[in-house]
Amino acid sequence: MELNKKGENMKKVLLSIALACVAPFAWGQVSETTTTTTTTDASGTITEYTPGSAIVLKESSGPVSYRLGRSVTYVTRSGRPIDETTVKTRVKVGVPVRVHYTGTAPDMTVDRVILDED
Repeated sequence: MELNKKGENMKKVLLSIALACVAPFAWGQVSETTTTTTTTDASGTITEYTPGSAIVLKESSGPVSYRLGRSVTYVTRSGRPIDETTVKTRVKVGVPVRVHYTGTAPDMTVDRVILDED
C-alpha cells in the first residue's frame, strides 16, 4: 500500500513540474505591434525659415508649412552633408530646396533638407 502511495506522490510531483514548465507559455502570450512610417519628399522655394523650428515652402499648390524635427540633416543635391556654419549662410528665404518629411498636414515633420545645388 505504501508503495502505491509513493507512486501517486511521484505522479503528482511530475505533473506539477510539467505544469510549471508549460504555464509561462500558456499565459505569457506575446503581443507585437508594427508601426509603419511613410516618408515623403516635397520641393519648393523657402519663403520663411526659423532655424530649429519651422520652414515654409512655396510649392506649386501654394505655401506649405513644415515643422523641423529634432535632428535635421542638411545636404547638397549630391548628398554631401552641410556643416552648421554653411547652413546658416545658405539656407535662407529664396533658396530652392527639397524636404524629406513624415506625417500629414498639419503635422509634417522634416528630417532632411536637400539644397537644390552642390
